[in-house]
Amino acid sequence: MIPSVSELLDVVVANTPAEAGHSGGLVDFIVSAFKAGGPFMYVNLFWFACSVAVVLERAITLLFRYNLNAPPFVEQINKLVRSGNLDRAVKLCSAAPHSPLAKVIRAGLANANRGEIEVAKAIEEAMAEHSPHVSRRIPWLWSLANIATLVGLVGTIYGLINTFRALGNVPAEQKQALLSNGISEAMYNTGFGLSIAVICIISHLFLTNYAKNMVETVELHALKLENLLSRRGGADPATTELEARAS
Repeated sequence: MIPSVSELLDVVVANTPAEAGHSGGLVDFIVSAFKAGGPFMYVNLFWFACSVAVVLERAITLLFRYNLNAPPFVEQINKLVRSGNLDRAVKLCSAAPHSPLAKVIRAGLANANRGEIEVAKAIEEAMAEHSPHVSRRIPWLWSLANIATLVGLVGTIYGLINTFRALGNVPAEQKQALLSNGISEAMYNTGFGLSIAVICIISHLFLTNYAKNMVETVELHALKLENLLSRRGGADPATTELEARAS
């Protein structure tokens, strides 16, 4: 597998135009780093691809698929609830089928005529069902950061072991070049592994905070909806009877 990848890298270098400037120099550096870094560079490349896939999937999901402009949406829901038009409020929630906020609000509205207790239960159940989806796979980034770091260190040790093992079998005038190449291989692996770890940790920080804010927004507006429904049209008969028994 590795020889074929090396051949592809050679093709990339051969086809890179000389007038590409700085971008061409960057491509040359990346290609030379992979060729000099040894087999563990390709192992780290696999974990880098996994990390990028997780970051892109979570970013697209949170920023686009789950994203909903909460203030105007909730304001419109509140107007419809106060006017007694619950059906239109439910349809409005259905217009954003992927948003956790819309799903939780819809669960509360669907049980609005069944009393406060049923509304609270429905909202609580919807929160328990949809909130975990917001932070799903984000913790993987910590594990990927650790794996990439360790693989980079293993590549470093592997390169150093091979270098010092080969030093005893070459003439003295070649030892300097062999040692230099071995240290380069080791450092490339370390640098690549640590770079992947930094990307994972920064992405984890951003995505965790974004997901936390999203869940808090859902909880806040779910509570406000529950209170609004409890005040709508006075007390529900079933709720009043339960409160009388409790007292």
